[in-house]
Amino acid sequence: MKILVTGGAGFIGSAVIRHLIANTSDQVVNVDKLTYAGNLESLASVADDPRYRFEQVDIVDRAALEDVFTRHRPDAVMHLAAESHVDRSIDGPAAFIETNIVGTYTLLEAARAYWNELDEAGRKHFRFHHVSTDEVYGDLEGLNELFTEKTPYAPSSPYSASKASSDHLVRAWQRTYGLPTVVTNCSNNYGPYHFPEKLIPLIILNALEGKLLPVYGKGEQVRDWLYVEDHARALHTVLWEGRAGETYNIGGHNEKRNIDVVHAICDLLEGLAADNRHARAAGNDAGFRGLITYVRDRPGHDLRYAIDAGKIERELGWIPEETFETGLRKTVNWYLNNLDWCRRVQDGSYQGERLGVGT
Repeated sequence: MKILVTGGAGFIGSAVIRHLIANTSDQVVNVDKLTYAGNLESLASVADDPRYRFEQVDIVDRAALEDVFTRHRPDAVMHLAAESHVDRSIDGPAAFIETNIVGTYTLLEAARAYWNELDEAGRKHFRFHHVSTDEVYGDLEGLNELFTEKTPYAPSSPYSASKASSDHLVRAWQRTYGLPTVVTNCSNNYGPYHFPEKLIPLIILNALEGKLLPVYGKGEQVRDWLYVEDHARALHTVLWEGRAGETYNIGGHNEKRNIDVVHAICDLLEGLAADNRHARAAGNDAGFRGLITYVRDRPGHDLRYAIDAGKIERELGWIPEETFETGLRKTVNWYLNNLDWCRRVQDGSYQGERLGVGT
């Protein structure tokens, strides 16, 4: 099969592409605008594979999308392109409206036009898989509640509101036009190649440099953590085995308070990077935990997310392979062994050669 992946140079998108090339015989077309979060170095391992192609295209550009569909003739779309950082959405929501809402609409229309021209077998086989977030559901009140596929939407930030809007568009195109879509809503991802502005890589890299480790509020926000490679497997499973018109929640069964995540990273680093010269230079006798600092909470910060992933487990047989402990150790080790990748992201030099890989 040939799969068109939007946002394939991002954190989750690149994990999906690496999984597809390594574990299937599928061909992959990566469509990515290459914003600050798009990093083709995350795809260096597959860039020269004959089954991989890269197209630098903005999903709000209808003509460019139609050209991609015409030339590559995909059997499916996996739509991961999105602005995704909550803090950035608070500071500048316009980009989130443009990419997550207008971009999804434009992609849906390009896909629908292409789908309408397929023969009967092609139309029946085609899938449009929209990848979304558990943040569309808002905040959970009790300690025992879980997000299900039936949970009403109640987004709290410009980011989650824009993703909720895109979810509604995808379902409307299925109901109104018959476009065979599936939607997945995932919990917090973590793992290799995560952009350093996100919590886990930020804490790892700050600690290694002896910098303060910022924690919002008291760090009591609870998230369900999903290892990105487990997520990639789940997304591929849903693409071909999920039922058109259905939604599947994907979670890692790993609810943790943010402060507990930070403590776990610090404790791993005490064993894996105890001789780090930057931390020693900071003159911190309390170890990495002594770098923790509490900062003012961000506006509209949801307290707890937790996914009920029972449907995808019962119907499609997917379960996560990593516990939080095994996944976090793999993640910390990856960052320790790939500091050059991290530094190139931090200093911006990764953007200078972005057209030279996989074109």
